[in-house]
Amino acid sequence: MRINFELQDMRAFLAVMDLGGFHKAAEALNMSQPALSRRIQALELSVGAPLFERTTRRVSPTTIGRSLAPLARRLLDEFEESLLSMTGVGQRQAGQIVLACVPTAAFYFLPRAIERFNKRFPHIRFRILDLSANDGLEAVARGEAEFGINFMGSSDPELNFTALVDDPFVLACRRDHRLARKRRLSWKDLEGEALIGVSRASGNRMILESTLAKLNVQLNFQYEVNHLTTSLGLVERGLGISVLPKLAAPPGDHSVIVTKSIGNPDVKRTIGLVERRTGRLSPSAQRFRDMLVETWHT
Repeated sequence: MRINFELQDMRAFLAVMDLGGFHKAAEALNMSQPALSRRIQALELSVGAPLFERTTRRVSPTTIGRSLAPLARRLLDEFEESLLSMTGVGQRQAGQIVLACVPTAAFYFLPRAIERFNKRFPHIRFRILDLSANDGLEAVARGEAEFGINFMGSSDPELNFTALVDDPFVLACRRDHRLARKRRLSWKDLEGEALIGVSRASGNRMILESTLAKLNVQLNFQYEVNHLTTSLGLVERGLGISVLPKLAAPPGDHSVIVTKSIGNPDVKRTIGLVERRTGRLSPSAQRFRDMLVETWHT
């Protein structure tokens, strides 16, 4: 099948997606509504499937349309970035990076990495998809994200996982909690405590429970949340303690919460980069990827 479309077709498609209708999209693009419809029809013909479901009251994307949208955005962003480079404006290092990151890495580590990157390339924009491990892998596989920061490998032969660093699980508790005063902690010390944990569907929870089952350690998960940031809020209120990856833990100067290493044994996950084996990163994404590798290795 030969794919044949114009960039303006893609811009028309994204305008309808973003504005929710043909009339508003035509006004935004300064073209007539029939001309916009022809653009959409040409793209649908090229794709071989309808991109929108049209009724008298609303326009909504089809499954194919929703899948095409992130790819279309990346295509236009990369084209504009390449054009800027050729015309000399590219000395400003403009562009956009789309990456999928597990929330625990996005919470504390990623902002510091982006801050460092922006000092060198202040005109590059970021679109961060903070997704669960499985959803992040799928976003990279679909091309919605250029690469991902994840802690799970993948059975998908089209994805490549590059391990960067081991991220140990640590205890988070209030500074006035009895466990905060212990010099060394083992997993047995946590038995009987009210534990605040993420849901069983979480990859972090799976890693933790798999290891503790082998140690015959029984933890009391009294509270269950979807996000580790929520668990820290409950810890601050003194409702319990939390076990979370070190990358997601508050900084050492936190006024209320202290983090403690847990040994006997160490339980950890491996953080790394997920990329499509046949994919090619945009210049901006390649720069940021290289900086991430350098940052984590140091």
